[in-house]
Amino acid sequence: MPTALVTGCNRGLGYEFVRQLAGDGWRVHACCRQPEKARKLKSLDPGDGEVVRHRLDVTDGLQLAGLGRELADEPLDLLINNAGIFGPRGGFGKIAYEDWLQVFNVNTLAPMRVAETFARHLERADSPRLLNISSKLGSIDANETSGAHLYRSSKAALNMVTKCLSIDLDGRGVIVAAVHPGHVATDMGGRNAAVAPEDSVAGVLAMAQRLSAADNGGFYGYDGTPLPW
Repeated sequence: MPTALVTGCNRGLGYEFVRQLAGDGWRVHACCRQPEKARKLKSLDPGDGEVVRHRLDVTDGLQLAGLGRELADEPLDLLINNAGIFGPRGGFGKIAYEDWLQVFNVNTLAPMRVAETFARHLERADSPRLLNISSKLGSIDANETSGAHLYRSSKAALNMVTKCLSIDLDGRGVIVAAVHPGHVATDMGGRNAAVAPEDSVAGVLAMAQRLSAADNGGFYGYDGTPLPW
């Protein structure tokens, strides 16, 4: 049974990753800050797979280290850094500077912490993948509207972290990619967004299986289309 670890699983994309992976026969380590309050996750029918819930605040180094030790002997075929926050939406002249560091802590530093914690688990698998859920809003080349400075900058930085990780982990056989899931109808994206969570996640998982060594360190849409940095 292949094994995955997904962060930010209490709702939205994270929950959908768990649902689809478990339904396809995966063992999924589903991580969120308060698993006892994650009603959908608790009641999820894993189908042919297995769901193991874990309490994890991705910004808490001690919790991460503890989970790493708990899963010490377990290979990971897939690691999805999904946990993220948007932060205040104010633009130029209305920047919430006091919140900027927290957005970076969750969206940029935490994926790096998670990757460092579970690199040894990934390298034990045959064809491991590490996906960082980024955003097209983090593309410098595609930015024509400004706004959302906190979120944009944190995802642009995550893209650089992804590229660095692709080099760091290349010798361990891990393929690393940043993925834009689309404008998804979640609490963050809004219910009128164009892409359903089911379609986004299905696309991301299909793309993950297609990734080869030549794709290592790239930035892709959920349909596998390369995106500009």
